[in-house]
Order: sequence, then C-alpha cells, then structure tokens
Amino acid sequence: MTFFKYQGTGNDFILIDDRAGTFAASQAEIARLCHRRFGIGADGLILLQNHPNYDFRMVYYNADGAEGSMCGNGGRCIVRFAHDLGLFETHTRFLAVDGEHEATATESEIALKMGQVSDFALQPAYAFLNTGSPHVVKLVEDVESLDVVGEGRQIRYADAFAPGGTNANFMQPIGGNALFVRTYERGVEDETYSCGTGVTAAALVAHRQLGMSSPVSIRTLGGDLRVSFENAGDSFANIYLTGPAVRVFEGRL
Repeated sequence: MTFFKYQGTGNDFILIDDRAGTFAASQAEIARLCHRRFGIGADGLILLQNHPNYDFRMVYYNADGAEGSMCGNGGRCIVRFAHDLGLFETHTRFLAVDGEHEATATESEIALKMGQVSDFALQPAYAFLNTGSPHVVKLVEDVESLDVVGEGRQIRYADAFAPGGTNANFMQPIGGNALFVRTYERGVEDETYSCGTGVTAAALVAHRQLGMSSPVSIRTLGGDLRVSFENAGDSFANIYLTGPAVRVFEGRL
C-alpha cells in the first residue's frame, strides 16, 4: 500500500488515494497505522475516494481507528493532496461526512470553507458549539501552562456530553485580534498540535464573547491559522479556515 503523510500546522494525517476502492482495513488496522510506535504515526487517516458529483470524497478516521466527524486540518490536507494529484487547479468542491465543502489552493495556503454554524450554547463557564465536530471552548488566563490533557479529558468524558463526548479547547487572547488555542481531541485522546474545527469554534466564541472581528488570527502549538466568517444573526456563514498544508513524505507499507 502506498501512503502519503501530510500535516497542517502540526496536525498530521496518513493520506491514501482510494479512488480504486480497494482500501479495506479494519478499525484495529487503522489504529495500528496511526500509532506512533508501531505504525506510521498520525492524528488520523484519510481516504480520497471518487464521487460522481464532486471532485472527490473525504473519508476520515480518528487515530483510534473509528470513523470520525469533520476534521478541518484534515480537510485542508486532503485538498492539498487532491491538488498534488492534479484533480483541480485552484478551486475544488468535495464531499465530507458533514456535507459539501469548497476550498481554494495557493502555493502556500489552503482556504477551506466550513459548514454554517447555528448550534451555539453559551454557558457561564464555557461555550459549546458544533463546527463539523462538537467543541467546548473555555476562556483561560494562561493557556501555555495549562494541563490541557488533564482538564481536557475531564470535559471530553463529562456526563453533559455523553455518549459521544466532545473536544475541549482552551483559548487565551494574545493581543489585537488574535488567540492562542490548545485542544484536547477525542479519538486521538490527547492534545494535538492543532485542531481545525477547534480553532474555528474558538474564533466564533471570541467574536461572541470578546467582540473579535473577522478574520481572527490563531496561534497553535504547530503554527498559525486564520478564521474568517460572517455573523448572520443567530448563526455564522461563509466560514473559512486558512493556513498551510504540507506533504511531509510518501512511503510504501
């Protein structure tokens, strides 16, 4: 099996060209491939498949081998992969688990259009919203010294979000129209270097809670992203997640 490794601000993925429809690995096998000691190592595995009405279809698996919800950085990486394969020149439409997405590719960045967000709950201690995946967002004073794994795991498995659980994001304003965001991801069950749907959620919460305007600049452990959006009353539309997506290497297993 030929595979490709891509990363988007340190969020890394195994990409497989499955247009022939021959990939048939089990959940256990996908988990092994994503394992950083016994496999290739990745935060997830993504299949690029044919679709009659789109340039391609994205099928995403978490590092635990289970099929996952939408992954923003994974979406940007598969767009770069499709561009590298010559499936489009500058603009593409593809299908993911949460519906249709559009994206634009330049030499340095991928701009991915996310789905409209209307499910938004502001609580005294946190916000909860779905940006293709469910996210809790908490405002903290010192995100750099925070125990993201310890606090994130408590939120991820809290009864309020059972049975599916949630991702947990911790954000800190860092001057101007910018945030520093760290994320505990379900399915990976650890902190990742970056989470696309997570920083999207954080930007929208920062707009509601802190008055930050579009676009919001996001610093993550793995690099910098931008989130632009339009506030459409009770919902958000024309949301774009923009940043680098890079091929790291290819190999044969």
